[in-house]
Amino acid sequence: MRYRGLAYRAHDPRWAFAPTSGAGAAIHGGRFNPKGMAALYLALSIEGMFAEVSHGFAHRFAPLTVVTYDVDCADILDLTTEAGRQAAGTDLTTLGCAWMLDRAEGRVPPSWTLAKRLIKAGVAGALVPSFATGATEGMRNLVLWRWGGAAQQVVAWDEEGR
Repeated sequence: MRYRGLAYRAHDPRWAFAPTSGAGAAIHGGRFNPKGMAALYLALSIEGMFAEVSHGFAHRFAPLTVVTYDVDCADILDLTTEAGRQAAGTDLTTLGCAWMLDRAEGRVPPSWTLAKRLIKAGVAGALVPSFATGATEGMRNLVLWRWGGAAQQVVAWDEEGR
């Protein structure tokens, strides 16, 4: 599928100079990318973005740089529906696995195995439910493994060139 729309991310201010790099996610890895693999995690709502960065502390935030993105990406899988998950050969248990615990205990998280399989199949990214503490059922994220160029456009909204 093609995803067209707005997306949001709250960055560590130290990454404000490169809001589309995905390099920050590569440093430690994330739910859908092992350490060393760049990924761009974008929330599809402002509320979802704050749920993702709050780490369960709804009224306490470290300093953040909030960015809005215009996204137009092909080769996206929608894993927010049962039909989409079945077509991709996955389930909510895999998507929502305890990836940090797996990583800490030396296991490869099932979500990393899924991401590698999807990337190998030519998938650029996936729409996924938010598994953040406090996320509501409708909160969704777009995880990108490949972006840039004509088929996967992700542009940080910055009319003043900051």
